[in-house]
Amino acid sequence: RRRGGAAGGGAAGGARQMMLGGGAKAYVCAEPVDMRKSIDGLAQLVAPLLRGDAFSGGVFVFLSRRREKVKLLWWDRHGFWLAYKRLERGRFPDPQVLASRGVTVAELWLWLEGVDLSRTRRFAAVNATRIA
Repeated sequence: RRRGGAAGGGAAGGARQMMLGGGAKAYVCAEPVDMRKSIDGLAQLVAPLLRGDAFSGGVFVFLSRRREKVKLLWWDRHGFWLAYKRLERGRFPDPQVLASRGVTVAELWLWLEGVDLSRTRRFAAVNATRIA
């Protein structure tokens, strides 16, 4: 069953870029979290579970036990944002690989679309020092 909304990330894709800078890092919690928690409860879990600072501007990702629900928490200059997604069918890929390291916002969006990042390869980073 399909619900309304922009298909293919049209307007929603632009909103994501506007709300989260491209340089933001995302940190995925490997342990399942009670999805009844809201901003304050999740912000209090950032330090003990993710060893992070809730006010850093990073995106902190929390999953339900069955991995069909996810909440993203981040701070901008004025307050916290909380995004929530519930899958109608299927589960998010195993978060263990992502939880072991910080990921880029681009990788996070792929993961939220169901791409298993443990099975993908990236281009090697280029550290350029001059223009030829």
